Amino acid sequence: MSTNPQLSLSAPAARNLATATVTVPQNAARTPRWLHKLLPWVDVDGGVYRVNRRKVLVNKAGLIVVEVDGKKAHLDPKSLRGIPLFSGLDDESLKAIAGEFVTEHYDLDKVIAKESDAAKKLYVVARGKIELSIVGPHGDKLRQGLLGEGSFYGDNALLDDSLKTPAIKALTEATVLTLDRAKFDALKRKAAIRDAIEQSIEKRQAAQAKSNEYGESVIDLLTSQGGEPKLPTTFVDYDEDPREYHLNTIQTVLQTHTRVTDLYSNKIDQLREQVRLTVEAVKEWEEWELLNNPDFGLLSEVAPSQRIPTRSGPPTPDDLDELLALVWKKPAFFLAHPKAIAAFGRECTRRGVPPPTVNIFGSPFVTWRGVPLVPSDKLLINGKSNVGGTLGSTSILLLRVGEGEQGVVGLQKAGVTGEVEPGLSVRYMGTNENSIASHLVTRYFSAAVLTDDSIARLDNVLVGHYHDYVSPR
Repeated sequence: MSTNPQLSLSAPAARNLATATVTVPQNAARTPRWLHKLLPWVDVDGGVYRVNRRKVLVNKAGLIVVEVDGKKAHLDPKSLRGIPLFSGLDDESLKAIAGEFVTEHYDLDKVIAKESDAAKKLYVVARGKIELSIVGPHGDKLRQGLLGEGSFYGDNALLDDSLKTPAIKALTEATVLTLDRAKFDALKRKAAIRDAIEQSIEKRQAAQAKSNEYGESVIDLLTSQGGEPKLPTTFVDYDEDPREYHLNTIQTVLQTHTRVTDLYSNKIDQLREQVRLTVEAVKEWEEWELLNNPDFGLLSEVAPSQRIPTRSGPPTPDDLDELLALVWKKPAFFLAHPKAIAAFGRECTRRGVPPPTVNIFGSPFVTWRGVPLVPSDKLLINGKSNVGGTLGSTSILLLRVGEGEQGVVGLQKAGVTGEVEPGLSVRYMGTNENSIASHLVTRYFSAAVLTDDSIARLDNVLVGHYHDYVSPR
């Protein structure tokens, strides 16, 4: 203990006369929510947004639902309607066809079929990835397709003896369901299945003759230079059962004691901070719903034809180029988990093509082909936020946005009572006998995909792959 006499006022005592400089409560869960900022928002009257489209005569192929139980894979018979050949069959016929598929397992890099083989099977990928390729005119390998889980190939081989199969190779350990031509021919001996297949083929061929490349009915036009040719007549038919999006609601009741808001709001308004933090939580949850909600979330709204897997696991420039080939009409931005963007950066560094950056809202964004990669931790890794881990797979989205571009739009209802910003309101609900004041916080929102080609999805994106570099001596 010091015996020196005190010569001045001590610092601990002086602090009793000082006023601390305080911050508002910091919120680690807050993110920039770039998706919310970059989506164009449409004000929805009546809480319903109806997306009218031209009538589609020929539906595109869908994904097949497959469950793998140990070494055995099982098809959902009804999902076989995603294969054009079976689109018009009844449930009983589909069940009979599903029962004839055989489960086959292939190791990594195993050749499933050679290019010279006659095409005699329908393939459905249950697990893993397979590659279809042919030898080009210059002797090099040309990739014809890359199939992930739920994709299929070879339905035409069940009808046409002259078709040749491409080389089929397993890029990962793969489980494949196959339907042999002989078994299919045996099924066709049943009158009900044969008639249903023939009617389905005839109906589809007739529709294809009247439709464009998108399956929509053709608008008849005539090009002429002179004379007086008879002009065609035409009309544009609309979908009779358009998709409707109903606004969803996020709500909570915020409670604050009047003693707290009255006595402890000298520098920082306690009620304002409680509302601010609650609204932040509402917006974070809203962005999660915009991506992951099974009814309207963007991940589930991607059409099967717009979904592709990565070829080797990590997101490469080639993979993002494939996405750009799917959403080539004015792509706006990629959306990816920060770890997926980091993984893409590593692949670019490996290839010696470091991606440039661009500033948006005062923040730098990595770009590819001039399209920014926007980060969002709401795109999950292995179904989790995975803030600390580096292993697992995720998805990357590419969007075209705006009503005028037939893209993706956010939906909200502006002008509601107690609105603090468009589509979000805070209403005072009264004070109870315990002196606790209640405020109702409400957000009305949804999202809509106006056309299928406005959004694409890259799946099986591995984020834990790193390269080892040799250090210079």
